[in-house]
Amino acid sequence: MEFGGPEALHIMELPDPVAGPGQLRIRVHAAAVNPTDTGLRSGARAGLLKDRPPPYVPGMDAAGVLEQIGDDTHTDLQVGDHVMAIVVPAGSHGAYSERVAVPAESAARVSAGATDVQAATLPMNGLTVRLALDVLGLRPGQTLAVTGAAGAVGGYAVQLAKADGLHVIADASLADEQLVAGLGADIVVRRGKEFSEQVREARPDGVDGLIDGALLNELVIPAVRDGGRIATLRGFRGEEERGITFHPVLVRSYAHEQAKLDRLRQLAEGGQITPRVARTFPAEQAAQAHRILEAGGTRGRLVLEF
Repeated sequence: MEFGGPEALHIMELPDPVAGPGQLRIRVHAAAVNPTDTGLRSGARAGLLKDRPPPYVPGMDAAGVLEQIGDDTHTDLQVGDHVMAIVVPAGSHGAYSERVAVPAESAARVSAGATDVQAATLPMNGLTVRLALDVLGLRPGQTLAVTGAAGAVGGYAVQLAKADGLHVIADASLADEQLVAGLGADIVVRRGKEFSEQVREARPDGVDGLIDGALLNELVIPAVRDGGRIATLRGFRGEEERGITFHPVLVRSYAHEQAKLDRLRQLAEGGQITPRVARTFPAEQAAQAHRILEAGGTRGRLVLEF
């Protein structure tokens, strides 16, 4: 097994997992394709796997049918329920699988009226945003800025922030302005290097917090008020200035937060957040999905169907 480009992805036969104590086994029908997956495939995350033998199976989002409940597992789910789960890949344990076993705390019911494909876009990205909002700790009425608002993470950031009672300033290209406004952003500014300047025009004192979905890093610092907070998604920590603090977000820390995952399900049922599917692919076309994701410009999530 070698890391590399999309051509490094191969279909393999592996033993079906068995749900152990505290676990659920899911017959996967859909798995979302995320940047984390392309990083695992390329070898960017090889250090996390150095103690685990190949093959390595990507995928952090799964949705499908619950088919096995392990002994001593406390859950209100039943065999046959449609469920979604966040999957923390560990060697051969990843969501790009026909079957996957996960801790019961990592799964929740699929939202009423949603398909498995739609549900597969929610766990990892939704919990990432929930964690970011929790670490920022903003109060209702305060102002959050969001970069990359037309993307999967950014879109959920806008919607979950509004559900939390926050005022939201979000970025968008000209083509995406209507999309981002429709997600609930109170003010939409043009994406790009002038982001912070435009935010300051709208909020002269700066925003209280910021979620940097576009990975603008140091370019967003001027948008934040003295003593404000910035949540980053790829570990960025800028030079501390004006009392601003940086909060790198690692979604693995919320992988067992079942109540928070189920709350996302409730918000989706109530229409406060909207799973966005850009395109679906048969599982055997995973390499093509990776190529499209890495080319950029995807709005919503690409999803593999099994």
